[in-house]
Amino acid sequence: MPYMHIRITDEGVSSKQKQQLIEGSTQLLVEVLNKKPEYTHVVIEEVPTENWGVSGQQYSTILQQ
Repeated sequence: MPYMHIRITDEGVSSKQKQQLIEGSTQLLVEVLNKKPEYTHVVIEEVPTENWGVSGQQYSTILQQ
């Protein structure tokens, strides 16, 4: 049973975009690993930008610059 965990920042990702991520990720696992879609799980976790860091800074701070 494949399990894919996608972490993204919580910057207004729409339900449609999430659906596209789920479909695309599932299709990738089908094509590359020959996994069955009915057994493939995809979880999208939205992380607040204040909990995301890059270049030694909170991403929320970078966005304000």
